Amino acid sequence: MAGKRMALGMPAHPSREKLKFDYPAKETLRLHISGDWQTSLGTPPLSEIISRINERPGITQIAFDTAQLEKWDSSLAALLLKLERECEEKNIRVFYEGLPQGVQKLLALARKVHEKEWIPPKAQEPFLGRVGSAAIKVKDELKAFLDFLGELMVSFVRLLGGKAYVRKGDFLAIVQSCGAEAFGLVSLISILLGLILAFVGAMQLKMFGAQIFVADIVGIAMVRVMGAIMTGIIMTGRTGASFAAELGIMQTNEEIDALRTMGIPPVDFLVLPRVIALILMMPLLTLYANLMGILGGYIIGVGMLELNGIEYFNRTQEAISINNLWVGLVHSIVFGVIIAVSGCFRGMRCGRSAAAVGESTTAAVVTGITSIVIATAIITYICQLLGV
Repeated sequence: MAGKRMALGMPAHPSREKLKFDYPAKETLRLHISGDWQTSLGTPPLSEIISRINERPGITQIAFDTAQLEKWDSSLAALLLKLERECEEKNIRVFYEGLPQGVQKLLALARKVHEKEWIPPKAQEPFLGRVGSAAIKVKDELKAFLDFLGELMVSFVRLLGGKAYVRKGDFLAIVQSCGAEAFGLVSLISILLGLILAFVGAMQLKMFGAQIFVADIVGIAMVRVMGAIMTGIIMTGRTGASFAAELGIMQTNEEIDALRTMGIPPVDFLVLPRVIALILMMPLLTLYANLMGILGGYIIGVGMLELNGIEYFNRTQEAISINNLWVGLVHSIVFGVIIAVSGCFRGMRCGRSAAAVGESTTAAVVTGITSIVIATAIITYICQLLGV
């Protein structure tokens, strides 16, 4: 290797050419840095500098002379940063005045990256203060939601009067997204739900030899409430979250502000088509989910319980009344309003960052599902009072 260095005209000890030492004072070690300091050419090891420091225990300062320094890159800064850490442990002060300005700036930037800023812990707010803050936040959210509902109602009145601006192409695209594109997921979940209801019912009814009543359980449960609830939950996670994310990204990109600047009401252009599309599609999806759930019950009834297929469908038809069907459709319409309004409201209230979009999407799903459960309880209670 030494022969190759001599043949190429390279110095046998490049570190000695690049780095030299002297002692201008008893307690000071000065490093003379010269030549090219680049990663491709190699740099002297830190151990060479440390050994010089250890040779004279009285050293408390390190200085630099870079008058002969030519080309350099980050390898020089990396070596000096390591040297700085070693000197901190040995209580040796390092003077950087002799280094080029570029090296000093690079070292300052590297120090900032490794600094850990201490943030004092916040004093815990008193209990009454936390309750008051939560109440104020709920009040602000409620006020914003009522304002949003008011804007939506005004927009709907303008639509009936032919004054709202709704693009037909956008509306049809939203209808397709809310309807046809959701069939696959609704089919899968509804069939599985019908299978589960039939299987659980069969386990109990077999003890009494009344397996045929599986058709009653599946038919009434799916048509009256379960088909609408499962469809609502599916559409909350799929479409409600999509609405919140789409409008949240528009809010982040200031597209909604641009619509206001052009004199186009964002509720007319963005919210109203989504609300109408979901209200129209939810009853259709619910009817389809009812059919798929009954089909799942049929698979268990005929395949596992060995019931006659025609008898199963006749029993389902006798069990399901028109009142059950209307109750299920009312559920679906209410759920459509809840999902669309929740998703659009959270999207329009989104902040101006990517993290805010995720928070709005999560809030839309949580709000939608919670509201569906509450609405189901209220509708069930009303139906009980009316005797439906």
